[in-house]
Amino acid sequence: MYVAQIKLSLPLVAVLLLATVAQAQTTQSTHASPSQSVVTSLASLPEADTILFSSPQRILNEAAPKVMAAADVAKMRTDFADIKKAVGIDPASIEYIAIAVRFHKPSADLSFVPPDLLVVVGGDFSADSLLATAGVYLQDRSHTENYGSKTLTIMTIDPIAEAAKKNPLLKSFVEVGAVALNANTLAVGTVGYLKASVDAAAGNGRISSAALNSLLRDPNALVSVAGSPLTAFAKSFGLLGTETTPRESRCDTRFGDFYAAITMDGTNFNLRGAMNADNPDTAKIINGLLASVLQPAIDAIPDKDAQTVLKAIRMLPKENEVVWEADVPQETVAKLIREQMKPKKEEDAVSSPVKGATPKPKRRVRRRTK
Repeated sequence: MYVAQIKLSLPLVAVLLLATVAQAQTTQSTHASPSQSVVTSLASLPEADTILFSSPQRILNEAAPKVMAAADVAKMRTDFADIKKAVGIDPASIEYIAIAVRFHKPSADLSFVPPDLLVVVGGDFSADSLLATAGVYLQDRSHTENYGSKTLTIMTIDPIAEAAKKNPLLKSFVEVGAVALNANTLAVGTVGYLKASVDAAAGNGRISSAALNSLLRDPNALVSVAGSPLTAFAKSFGLLGTETTPRESRCDTRFGDFYAAITMDGTNFNLRGAMNADNPDTAKIINGLLASVLQPAIDAIPDKDAQTVLKAIRMLPKENEVVWEADVPQETVAKLIREQMKPKKEEDAVSSPVKGATPKPKRRVRRRTK
């Protein structure tokens, strides 16, 4: 898999995805929680309504070998070596990936404004070198723009630009940019949010401490996500006013704020999560409602292995929250992944007759002569 083979419309994103996957080349990680440098970097992110954090090194060095066959791991290593040669950097140096989503107030004409998306990657690599590699590949298909002390590399996604002519909701995603926030941190996203990341790195408009504390609620998480859907809804649909006419909030509550994470111990993958329900009574009501619909939904899933995983989820009200947890054996997850990775076989029973079955005689139709 080489960068030159990646579709023209998504080269910057592809470079990041390839670099993320290549973390399996690193040695076994000995860090059980984010380093102080990672926490500091996350604290420098811009304001976000939903944010996801992942540790690729731990996922691919600690978790992947326990759920993938040795042959698949060996094949990945071969592919990763090719990626390293093609990209020209050591992709095993990525320490974290954060994906942030930011919603907007409606515009002056009361039209819905799509959310912004930002991907930030940090680690022991040269962000400037990665941008230079992307620039050589893009050539005249991108342009640069100075913002503050940084230089943004911006490109137009042609398929999205064409689709945006009929669907205005895609307008925000027509242009995608990238910027080196510092020597070893790269940000890619919609242009407006990219500029906000530059401002945040300089100390302006940073993510709230409440959002960051929720995201890092369990420092041992392989993947964690936190968000405030009610706040996002209030902004997007005018409860807080528009971009030109602000309105004071008349409802201060953290109802709906959520957190979820996947951790790992010696034998299990552990799912942990919580949703703020504002008060104990509401927590009990929501817990009962979810419990009444969860079991029928699980029973309707045809995949028995997936059912086993979902049935391990336990929910209960706890003070002002509805919390959920599940401990899934690593072997169960490995079995599920192996089944998904198997090549699909053609149904021979449909195309060929059953062995030993007597063929059904064909019915003859006589033609009448005139």
